[in-house]
Amino acid sequence: MRDVILVLEDGTRFEGKSFGYDAPVAGEVVFNTAMMGYPESLTDPSYAGQMMVLTYPLVGNYGVPRFSMEENGLPTFMESDKVYASAIIVSDYSEEYSHWNACESLGDWLKREKVPGVTGIDTRQLTKVLREHGVMMGRVEFEGYACCDDIAAYETINWVDRVSCKDIIKYNEGAGKKVVLVDCGVKANIIRCLIMRGVEVIRVPWNYDYTNMDFDGLFLANGPGDPDMCEDAVNIIRKQMSQSRKPICGICMGNQLLAKAGGATIYKLKYGHRSHNQPVREVGTNRCYVTSQNHGYAVDASTLGREWRELFVNMNDGSNEGIRHQTNPWFSSQFHPEACSGPVDTEFMFDRFIEAL
Repeated sequence: MRDVILVLEDGTRFEGKSFGYDAPVAGEVVFNTAMMGYPESLTDPSYAGQMMVLTYPLVGNYGVPRFSMEENGLPTFMESDKVYASAIIVSDYSEEYSHWNACESLGDWLKREKVPGVTGIDTRQLTKVLREHGVMMGRVEFEGYACCDDIAAYETINWVDRVSCKDIIKYNEGAGKKVVLVDCGVKANIIRCLIMRGVEVIRVPWNYDYTNMDFDGLFLANGPGDPDMCEDAVNIIRKQMSQSRKPICGICMGNQLLAKAGGATIYKLKYGHRSHNQPVREVGTNRCYVTSQNHGYAVDASTLGREWRELFVNMNDGSNEGIRHQTNPWFSSQFHPEACSGPVDTEFMFDRFIEAL
């Protein structure tokens, strides 16, 4: 294992060892407090441009499943076609792994995907720094490699445009109702959850004008980066809402884009929500759900238009976790009902959407 140094933008340095691909890299340093799910998280396009710090101390002990594709064009075990995170940073990496579904180690997978992995870092101290300062840019340095000195700020890049599909892709063709899915960086399990409910999914690029297409409902997917960079998508959503009452459902980035189309503003959280255990209450009820989340931005609920209401609220910090229109079948969640990996307490959101079609 080669020596490696993680350098944060405030000058804080952490020394560790490389267990992945040996190459310098830069990105926004964020932490995830989930206890499992690194194959799914690493392949989640929402992590594009970010270096993922896992707070759970032991990582890699169950290896990585094989990468295989189903007949419908979706990966069997992953959330996309490749690793999107810029790097993974852990406290203790386990070279030995044991799991019925594993075919290789996390380190071997990272090397094949050309993604750095860093171990031996005091992730508890690193997380404390990020909690107190907020997420910040950082870089991984290797001796003998040129440093990544010119680092573009995370929020200055349209990450959605980088990860969205470029052409229309159809799944489950000919089945029942048709759902247009706006791909802002969609996780495969969102598409799986829709297919399992017997609908045809028409996946379109984030800035594609679908308003004249033949469909029964609109689904706004998750994705990375600042939603304020996606004004084209917001304008198309507004156009759709002005000419039709067709059901609309959004997840994560989809919640923020729907809120922007409804007149709300977005702000950046200090260190985001990235975990499997975020408590969320459904407004107007005493029902509280344990949710999986991965986002760095949130909707300012106080700026919602008069016809909109909050649907869910985060019980930890009071931030918005979903919105709904008072008269039309338009609603969304900031958390991930498909939760792969994570709890499945809120998968009923898909059922609500299907029932509204």
